[in-house]
Amino acid sequence: MTGHDFAPLFGDARVMVILRDLPPGETVRLAELAWDLGIDVVEVPIRTPGAVPALRAAASAGRRRDRIVGAGTVRTPAQVRQAVSAGAAFTVAPGLDLAVADAAHTYGIPHLPGVATPTEAQQALDHGLVWLKAFPAVSLGPAWFRAVAGPLPEARFVATGGIDAGNAGDFLAAGVRVVAVGSALTDPAQLPRLAELATGRPVS
Repeated sequence: MTGHDFAPLFGDARVMVILRDLPPGETVRLAELAWDLGIDVVEVPIRTPGAVPALRAAASAGRRRDRIVGAGTVRTPAQVRQAVSAGAAFTVAPGLDLAVADAAHTYGIPHLPGVATPTEAQQALDHGLVWLKAFPAVSLGPAWFRAVAGPLPEARFVATGGIDAGNAGDFLAAGVRVVAVGSALTDPAQLPRLAELATGRPVS
């Protein structure tokens, strides 16, 4: 299988925001805040059917602003179908399930599988999945990414789990392509730093 490439979707993005378990209106409000900060990529997890309306609302808002919204916590092919019908531009999983990746491929959208070991990363790469979600990133630590880059230089990592404005820079410096932040977006003290990380420009 030739994996879909996230590079055209992510572009120069360095930060992705995860908006989990929020009502549709609040999801859209925070997505708009992220986009205003220069954070172009938003993920809305759909671990329960009740979260799909929030994904649909965010995806609709994203289309109006030419921004992309993906579906997170996608663990089954059926959830891939839900995500696509709600307007998701990509899917994200907590672990590596090649059947889920194949389902996303069938619908023509890229899939970001979760990995936590070199073995899982190698399995994903062998399946054509170059962009990988390293989870839980805060437990793996920045040194893990430097080490894995040696034998698996083609891997493109999105660090997820325990990332905030305080430690995101360490992961980016270790070679991570994108850091994913969750509750940090609701902390006003972190917003300027997140904007700086996202855009690469100091915030005055």
